[in-house]
Amino acid sequence: MKKLVFKLDFAGKILTGEKTTTIRLSTDLNEGDTVEVYVGHVRIGKALIKKVYKKKLSELSEEEIKSDGFQSKEDLIRNLAKIYGSKRINVDPEVYIIEFQLL
Repeated sequence: MKKLVFKLDFAGKILTGEKTTTIRLSTDLNEGDTVEVYVGHVRIGKALIKKVYKKKLSELSEEEIKSDGFQSKEDLIRNLAKIYGSKRINVDPEVYIIEFQLL
Protein backbone atom coordinates (compact mmCIF):
# COMPACT_ATOMS: atom_id res chain seq x y z
CA MET A 1 0.00 0.00 0.00
CA LYS A 2 1.22 3.51 -0.80
CA LYS A 3 2.12 5.89 2.02
CA LEU A 4 1.78 9.58 2.85
CA VAL A 5 4.48 10.59 5.32
CA PHE A 6 4.41 13.86 7.25
CA LYS A 7 6.65 15.55 9.80
CA LEU A 8 5.58 15.10 13.42
CA ASP A 9 4.67 18.82 13.53
CA PHE A 10 1.58 18.09 11.42
CA ALA A 11 0.06 15.29 13.52
CA GLY A 12 -2.42 17.53 15.37
CA LYS A 13 -3.55 19.38 12.25
CA ILE A 14 -4.08 16.12 10.35
CA LEU A 15 -6.03 14.48 13.18
CA THR A 16 -8.27 17.53 13.70
CA GLY A 17 -8.94 17.92 9.97
CA GLU A 18 -7.22 21.31 9.74
CA LYS A 19 -4.71 19.85 7.26
CA THR A 20 -6.52 18.17 4.36
CA THR A 21 -3.96 18.65 1.60
CA THR A 22 -0.27 18.23 1.10
CA ILE A 23 1.83 20.06 -1.46
CA ARG A 24 4.69 18.07 -2.96
CA LEU A 25 7.16 18.45 -5.83
CA SER A 26 6.45 14.90 -7.01
CA THR A 27 4.00 12.10 -6.30
CA ASP A 28 2.93 8.66 -7.44
CA LEU A 29 -0.52 9.07 -5.86
CA ASN A 30 -3.75 9.16 -7.86
CA GLU A 31 -7.31 10.12 -7.12
CA GLY A 32 -9.07 7.18 -5.47
CA ASP A 33 -5.92 5.65 -3.93
CA THR A 34 -6.10 4.52 -0.32
CA VAL A 35 -2.84 5.20 1.52
CA GLU A 36 -1.34 4.63 4.93
CA VAL A 37 -0.68 7.90 6.76
CA TYR A 38 2.44 8.28 8.88
CA VAL A 39 3.65 11.15 11.02
CA GLY A 40 7.31 10.52 11.65
CA HIS A 41 7.54 6.75 12.01
CA VAL A 42 4.08 6.37 13.58
CA ARG A 43 1.16 5.11 11.49
CA ILE A 44 -1.94 7.13 12.35
CA GLY A 45 -4.39 5.54 9.94
CA LYS A 46 -5.47 5.43 6.35
CA ALA A 47 -6.62 8.14 3.98
CA LEU A 48 -8.47 8.36 0.70
CA ILE A 49 -6.84 10.50 -1.99
CA LYS A 50 -9.69 12.72 -3.15
CA LYS A 51 -7.89 14.77 -5.79
CA VAL A 52 -4.41 15.32 -7.27
CA TYR A 53 -3.62 18.30 -9.49
CA LYS A 54 -0.67 20.50 -10.52
CA LYS A 55 -0.05 24.24 -10.33
CA LYS A 56 2.87 26.60 -10.27
CA LEU A 57 3.93 27.34 -6.68
CA SER A 58 3.28 31.06 -7.26
CA GLU A 59 -0.31 30.32 -8.36
CA LEU A 60 -1.43 28.63 -5.13
CA SER A 61 -4.49 30.20 -3.57
CA GLU A 62 -4.79 31.24 0.05
CA GLU A 63 -7.34 28.43 0.53
CA GLU A 64 -4.88 25.82 -0.80
CA ILE A 65 -2.15 27.14 1.48
CA LYS A 66 -4.42 27.09 4.55
CA SER A 67 -5.73 23.58 3.82
CA ASP A 68 -2.08 22.48 3.83
CA GLY A 69 -1.83 23.82 7.39
CA PHE A 70 0.07 27.07 6.73
CA GLN A 71 -0.90 30.64 7.59
CA SER A 72 0.84 32.26 4.62
CA LYS A 73 2.58 31.53 1.33
CA GLU A 74 5.86 32.62 2.95
CA ASP A 75 5.45 29.96 5.69
CA LEU A 76 4.72 27.31 3.05
CA ILE A 77 7.71 28.31 0.92
CA ARG A 78 10.02 28.28 3.97
CA ASN A 79 8.82 24.78 4.85
CA LEU A 80 9.16 23.48 1.28
CA ALA A 81 12.67 24.97 1.06
CA LYS A 82 13.68 23.03 4.20
CA ILE A 83 12.44 19.80 2.61
CA TYR A 84 13.49 20.24 -1.01
CA GLY A 85 16.19 22.92 -0.86
CA SER A 86 15.79 26.60 -1.68
CA LYS A 87 17.27 26.21 -5.19
CA ARG A 88 14.38 23.99 -6.26
CA ILE A 89 11.73 26.19 -4.62
CA ASN A 90 13.06 29.57 -5.78
CA VAL A 91 12.52 28.69 -9.47
CA ASP A 92 8.71 28.60 -8.99
CA PRO A 93 8.31 24.88 -9.68
CA GLU A 94 5.13 23.05 -10.55
CA VAL A 95 3.78 21.40 -7.42
CA TYR A 96 1.23 18.67 -6.83
CA ILE A 97 -1.67 19.47 -4.56
CA ILE A 98 -2.91 16.24 -3.00
CA GLU A 99 -6.28 16.40 -1.24
CA PHE A 100 -6.90 13.61 1.23
CA GLN A 101 -9.46 12.48 3.79
CA LEU A 102 -8.63 10.38 6.82
CA LEU A 103 -10.71 7.22 6.98
